[in-house]
Amino acid sequence: MDHLDQLEAQSIYIFREAFGRLKKIALLWSLGKDSNVMIWLARKAFFGRLPFPALHVDTGKKFPEMYRFRDHYGKEWDLDLRVEPCPPIDAVDPTLPPAARSAARKTEGLKMALAKYGFDGLIAGIRRDEEATRAKERVFSPRGLEGNWDVRDQPPEFWDHFNASPPQGAHLRIHPILHWTESDIWAYTKRENIPIIPLYLSQNGKRYRSLGDQDITNPVASNASNIDEILIELEQTKVPERSGRALDHETEDAFERLRVAGYL
Repeated sequence: MDHLDQLEAQSIYIFREAFGRLKKIALLWSLGKDSNVMIWLARKAFFGRLPFPALHVDTGKKFPEMYRFRDHYGKEWDLDLRVEPCPPIDAVDPTLPPAARSAARKTEGLKMALAKYGFDGLIAGIRRDEEATRAKERVFSPRGLEGNWDVRDQPPEFWDHFNASPPQGAHLRIHPILHWTESDIWAYTKRENIPIIPLYLSQNGKRYRSLGDQDITNPVASNASNIDEILIELEQTKVPERSGRALDHETEDAFERLRVAGYL
C-alpha cells in the first residue's frame, strides 16, 4: 500500500463512519479539484454511487467552465444534486471587507439549505495545508445552532475515534480529506484519471490554483499545462495555494471571521 492508497483508505473510512453514524448527511460540492476528489472517493466508498445528496450552494458567480462541469458530471456520476441559492449581498454582515463579504453569501446560503433539509452532517473538502485557520480543524467538527465554529472548544480525536453526536438542532462538518495536501490531490487526480476543470491548466502563462467566484478569484503566474507540470511546480513554489483569492489579502482576521461564522 503506497501513500495514496493510505490516504484513500483513511478517507473511505471517514465517509463510512459519517454515513453509518449520522442520520441525514450531504456532500458539499464546490466544483473545485478537492470536492471532485471527494466525490470520487465517496463513489468508491459506496460502490459506485453516493447514497446521499451532493449540495452545491450556488452564489451565481462561478466561472462558466465550472457550471458546465457541474451539469455534465452531475449526470454522468448519477448524483442526487441539490443546487441551493445564496441571499443578496445586502443580507450579509456589512462590517466585513468587500471580498470576504461577497464570500460570506455562501455561508448564509448554507444556513438556508440546512434549515430547508435538516442535515445533521455536511461533508466538506477542506485540507489542513490550505490555510492556517483550517489547520486547526477536526475531522468531525461540531457546529453551533447558528452554524458557527468554536475553535477553542473542539473534541479530541485520538486513534480515529470520532465524536459523531451533534448537539440537538446543530450539525457536524465532516472533513474526509483534511489530511491530504495539494500535491496529494493532484497526484491522486492523475492516478485515478479524475476529470478536472481546464482553468487549472496554464493558458497564456497563467492558471487558477484555487477556484471560487469569478469576481474575487484571480489566476497566478504559471506555465503548468498538465498535471505532471503542476506537481513539479508545487515542489518548487513558495506561493500559497490561495494567493489568487482576494479575500485572503484583506484584513488579517477576515478569513478567520468567516470560518467562525460557518464558512467552509
